[in-house]
Amino acid sequence: MANSNKVALITGANRGIGFETAKQLGEKGITVVLGARKLSSAEEAAAKLKASGIDAIGIQLDVTSAADRVAAAKFLDAKFGKLDILINNAGIGTSAGLINVTSQISDEDLFTVFNTNLFSVVALTREVLPLLKKSDAGRIVNLSSILGSLALHADPNSPIAAMKPFAYNASKSALNAYTIHLADELKDTKIKVNSAHPGWVKTELGTDAAPMEIPDGAKTGVELAILGPDGPSGHFIHLGSELPW
Repeated sequence: MANSNKVALITGANRGIGFETAKQLGEKGITVVLGARKLSSAEEAAAKLKASGIDAIGIQLDVTSAADRVAAAKFLDAKFGKLDILINNAGIGTSAGLINVTSQISDEDLFTVFNTNLFSVVALTREVLPLLKKSDAGRIVNLSSILGSLALHADPNSPIAAMKPFAYNASKSALNAYTIHLADELKDTKIKVNSAHPGWVKTELGTDAAPMEIPDGAKTGVELAILGPDGPSGHFIHLGSELPW
């Protein structure tokens, strides 16, 4: 069933999981607004989707820029008067990879990662929340990671026990906390808020060593973006399964 009246904003959408998420949503008849740090990158990505019949628009949206966040909200309000889906996809890793150098982490590295992976998500969501409240079924999807699971990190026998890049992991743990808190605040509205673990995907961040292809990595976010009225809110999901916080 087409959702031609729905509008989705996807951050970091010029490549990887963000672009694929826009593609899959667009194929369902949803108008997709692709945000990227450079306008040229956003417009180039949107043009690729338009060529396959998808209603796509590219906008400049460096999520760490307050001016870009305000401009994006104003654009959405002027053009559509609402927002149905927000995919907080933009995120960065750390230069240390998966090595545990927790005691040596610098203030600069911590702030840089948290600024993109948490602070900017909070700020952008706050900026567009009035538009989401105008939707008949607002959906917020925060792209998290299983590496943000405190329960799994505390278990020495878990599959992620050795993967301890503190700044990245902590930013995703905090993002999950934001999901829980925002979902609770909005529980009496039609807006649903969930965290999505895409899986270990062959992206620039995931590297070619990852076992999952990008189309599969986008599936969880897409599913959460189009949840029906009986769908979950305040949950941490991977391909339909609950993950431990």
